[in-house]
Amino acid sequence: MRTFAERVRGLAPATWEHDADLLRGLYDAQLGSRHADLAARWMQSQGTGFYTIGSAGHEGNAAVAAALEPTDPALLHYRSGAFYLTRAAQCGSKEGLRDILLGVAAATSEPIAGGRHKVFGRHELSVIPQTSTIASHLPRAMGVAFSMNRSAKLGVPSPWPSDAIVVTSFGDASANHSTATGAINAALHASYQGLPMPLLLVCEDNGIGISVRTPDGWIRQAYGSRPGLRYFDADGTDLDAALSMATEAATFVRRNRRPAFLRLRTVRLLGHAGSDVEAAYRSPAELAADEELDPLLGTARYLLGAGYSADEIIDLYDEKHAEAHRIAAEVAGLPQLTSPEVVAAPLRFPAPEAVADALPQRTPTAEPLTLSQSINRALSDVLASYPEAMVFGEDVGRKGGVYGVTRGLQKAFGPPRVFDTLLDEQSILGLALGAGVSGLLPIPEIQYLAYLHNAEDQLRGEAASLKFFSQEQYANPMVLRIAGYGYQKGFGGHFHNDDALGVLRDIPGIVIASPSRPDDAAAMLHACTAAARSSGTVSVFLEPIALYHRRDLYEDGDEQWLAPYPDEPVPIGRGRTYGDGTELTIVTFGNGVPMSLRVAARVPGIRVLDLRWLAPLPVEDLLREANITGRVLVADETRRSGGVSEGILATLIDHGYAGRLARVTSYDSYVPLGAAAHEVLLSEQTIEKAARGLLS
Repeated sequence: MRTFAERVRGLAPATWEHDADLLRGLYDAQLGSRHADLAARWMQSQGTGFYTIGSAGHEGNAAVAAALEPTDPALLHYRSGAFYLTRAAQCGSKEGLRDILLGVAAATSEPIAGGRHKVFGRHELSVIPQTSTIASHLPRAMGVAFSMNRSAKLGVPSPWPSDAIVVTSFGDASANHSTATGAINAALHASYQGLPMPLLLVCEDNGIGISVRTPDGWIRQAYGSRPGLRYFDADGTDLDAALSMATEAATFVRRNRRPAFLRLRTVRLLGHAGSDVEAAYRSPAELAADEELDPLLGTARYLLGAGYSADEIIDLYDEKHAEAHRIAAEVAGLPQLTSPEVVAAPLRFPAPEAVADALPQRTPTAEPLTLSQSINRALSDVLASYPEAMVFGEDVGRKGGVYGVTRGLQKAFGPPRVFDTLLDEQSILGLALGAGVSGLLPIPEIQYLAYLHNAEDQLRGEAASLKFFSQEQYANPMVLRIAGYGYQKGFGGHFHNDDALGVLRDIPGIVIASPSRPDDAAAMLHACTAAARSSGTVSVFLEPIALYHRRDLYEDGDEQWLAPYPDEPVPIGRGRTYGDGTELTIVTFGNGVPMSLRVAARVPGIRVLDLRWLAPLPVEDLLREANITGRVLVADETRRSGGVSEGILATLIDHGYAGRLARVTSYDSYVPLGAAAHEVLLSEQTIEKAARGLLS
């Protein structure tokens, strides 16, 4: 391969149609990006660098940054080095190159993730960090774009200017991912209804996803003629052309508040990452052809046309090489994270005092309520107390939810705050994620727990990770309501009776609330919204469908499962004990609570602990109640494998509990239709039999 200097000396000048100073600045950003890639590989060879996915060949994205305002929020592809450096320069920062290499070194002084990952992100640059993005960030980008106008409509302060637009970048391979197609569809769905959606989608098309080729012309075929989506096409190896087209695209979005798609043709140089051997799947001729399209050479042509000599262009290249390697050497020995406590610090649960200070105004009443009515009243109090709160999901607006839980809220608070969404769980969660970083308090609903599973990465990879990868500079407060668990009468099957909580319980940092009683449900919902508002907490609020309208506990007509609206809060991570038996503690939650209480009424000596919170588990209450009796039965309606009981037993053992232990659970099976469901779900009879066995 010829050297950069040799190739520059053989170039012909080209005419630059934009500001000459801008050309010089963009070349500097492109050089910084290229030499950051080279320095990262050198650092890896020295054992001081830990990330080698680079931006080589994509440096044309500097033009996209130049076409935007520095206050336009950006959610970036992992090949967006030149964009990041251009944005840093726009904001007056000279530390962009150091930021990148600090991330490569996993240094604690890196300004956004603090050594937890190498990301493009910085709060003061309006760059929201994304990690190893394979389109998972596009739903959030759609949500940010939606929330700009919604914040103004609600009179809620927004971190973004009123005329801002959102830019998000991704690769041609990622454009095929269901997350991308869903997010783009949701953006068009909103725009079609006349809702402002100022979203610029930038597909950096290098024609290959690791080793799998994207068919020529596929991106244009897929997105070039979508109704409602303005399409732009630019050659990212030609900086002048890229800047012209990016400016036109950004201007269209800003003026019309409608989404646009910019395909930026790029090439991929230096392979997918440092470990990638391109010769295994690309021919020498292909690699040589891409080298001829090097964006740095394209920019060098414009510099020649602007009066720079070949020697000056080469000197700038060499100077940036020296600067990058000097910084690489400086950051190589900087401190890294050294303890699990420090690593996980951004994932800590909210401080109780912060939650207590942020609780909504409550309207206590002695009127007995069902679980559904209590949740409805709690949502009403939250909406009345927090002007930034929004309730949304499938059927929650005009219909009031498929179980009536949100009935009347849209009429009371208006469609801008209580509204229906399209049927796409990824987009519902993405809307919540975008709203959360835009100053709003989203309370989305997933209609059934089984419907979460096709979108759970929006919780795992996006919601829960944002505070972790930004050292809490960014947060996406959210209370996700999900109707779940089993035991519905007359409405069965696994899609409407799902108890698979394992996918939630292993997500670090999220709060999982599982109320059973009406009074607990309202107070716990208040706590979750207060935690979101005060601490940026992501909470999942699991509502037992079978208990929504239950009124009786022991016998028909006793109305012992009704409760007045609470006037006292329920702290996150604290359980609730029923009874004072000294022989056996039944530990349970959800539908297991009324079943266990009925067993306790028939079997003397039992006390029942309702965990209420599945994350964080109420460890203090669990240990106290277990040690009082020395016998523990865990009544767990989730599955035996991967269910909640495994964590409860492990917690007891980890803390030295030495008494007797047993558990009863649902069967390792999907829930079938009809009466067969009772064959696999935890039953009251099973609980009683196990309880008597432990007592005998």
